[in-house]
Amino acid sequence: MKYRYLGNSGLKVSEICYGNWLTHGSQVENEVATKCVRTALDVGITSFDTADVYANTEAEKVLGKALKGERRESLEIFTKVYWPTGPKGPNDCGLSRKHIMESINGSLKRLKTDYVDLYQAHRYDHETPLEETMQAFADVVHAGKALYIGVSEWDAAQIRAAHRLAREAGIQLVSNQPQYSMLWRVIEEWVVPTSTELGVSQICWSPIAQGVLTGKYLPGQPPPAGSRATDTKGGATFVQRFMADDVLVAVQRLAPIAAELDLTMSQLAVAWVLQNPNVAAAIVGASKPKQIIENVAAAGVVLPADVMARIDDALGDVVVRNPMLTLQNAPKERPS
Repeated sequence: MKYRYLGNSGLKVSEICYGNWLTHGSQVENEVATKCVRTALDVGITSFDTADVYANTEAEKVLGKALKGERRESLEIFTKVYWPTGPKGPNDCGLSRKHIMESINGSLKRLKTDYVDLYQAHRYDHETPLEETMQAFADVVHAGKALYIGVSEWDAAQIRAAHRLAREAGIQLVSNQPQYSMLWRVIEEWVVPTSTELGVSQICWSPIAQGVLTGKYLPGQPPPAGSRATDTKGGATFVQRFMADDVLVAVQRLAPIAAELDLTMSQLAVAWVLQNPNVAAAIVGASKPKQIIENVAAAGVVLPADVMARIDDALGDVVVRNPMLTLQNAPKERPS
């Protein structure tokens, strides 16, 4: 495993971060989820990402139980706040002071820890003044319940404004958590340059494009049984944007590139994300321990410039680059 600094801070995180979205408390039985976490620890992963909304708080409980007994100082635990949780009342979502304060307490209880290393705003809240949100985050940090603050899927202007308010409040905004992969590069034009300037890192989710970059989905054929594209609990919805035949044909052109490097297609996909110097970590999930063992081998892999160019040529115009999509895909109002 390799480790990188998170933003302009002294905190190091593992290049491969274990995330439990769509798995713990939902797709995967708790016993298997625990085995995945134990495997992650065995291969050197120290960073674990979750959120209160995952499986409506159940994912945090499973992760907290799986990490029980580990030396807390040797882990970096991340969680998030924004989406509706609990009975989904009018104040059970968003980034108001009330919801942040109540949510951090709930997350700490479920994770069985006194603090999280990184507390992230899961989306931007247009219904709460940013000053209120950042002051609440500052109070969470000053109370010792979180060490650093991050955001997720915020655009460049939002990150800049939050960074300024964080500094005024005496705390560090160190990260953004966006979707980023060979197929989805919308952060490259605006978000990455702004983040680099401000000392903010990316912790990237979906580096394998919901499994599409494994090459297991073939053009003109139904998805394999048990794959995410067949998951009725939410996975199929997220992967659908990548299931067009032209995308799947382009992805198959990556297979010989991976083979020449003695990498699996998954490893190539994760390694590609880690070539971006603004990326601190790539988040990988798993429904089986062997998936973690495979993906962790991408840590430390260096892809030469000619390989990066060949990947671009192979994918051609199926790559999504529109920087406006970060803002366009964000909720305009709090979900109910």
